Amino acid sequence: MRVSKAQAEANRARIIETAGRLFREKGFDGIGVADLMKEAGLTHGGFYGHFASKEDLAAAATAQAFAEMRAYLEKTVARYPEDAFERVVRAYLSETHRAAPGRGCVAAALGPEAGRHAPPVQAAMTAGIEALLALLARIAPGETEAAREAKALSALTEMLGAMVLARSVGDPGLAAKILRAAEARILGG
Repeated sequence: MRVSKAQAEANRARIIETAGRLFREKGFDGIGVADLMKEAGLTHGGFYGHFASKEDLAAAATAQAFAEMRAYLEKTVARYPEDAFERVVRAYLSETHRAAPGRGCVAAALGPEAGRHAPPVQAAMTAGIEALLALLARIAPGETEAAREAKALSALTEMLGAMVLARSVGDPGLAAKILRAAEARILGG
């Protein structure tokens, strides 16, 4: 039975959303196409009607995850313009974010793996990081554009590194110390 164009688009969006969450939870190579499609509530055979390959899906899921993160951060900036930078840093380095990689930052969850994947995945990661840096530079403290860009790059580097380390250790107390140290360093506390 043939599906409508609208249904096909909805199915594709559901596959991308599911893949984005599962890739962040399990890694790009931690889940196969069959299990991913099952989780999305679709048949394995339908995958290639939407994507040329798993790498193609990984690139689309990475781009979508970054778009969702940017939308969330833009809402924070709009809601709290006077202290947006501090709020973004604190939210990123929160225990809630650490405990939920499937809903969190795709760069922290999959950045270390992206370098071993095809150029489309790396391109999606690059575009996402660049957009995130632009957002941070817009709200970062600093007297000049160059100073704000430097602060944004430094903060993003430290936030990503801290989140990767905090998720890597098996000790919740140490994970919390890592996140608080990064927060203090970035915010000057």
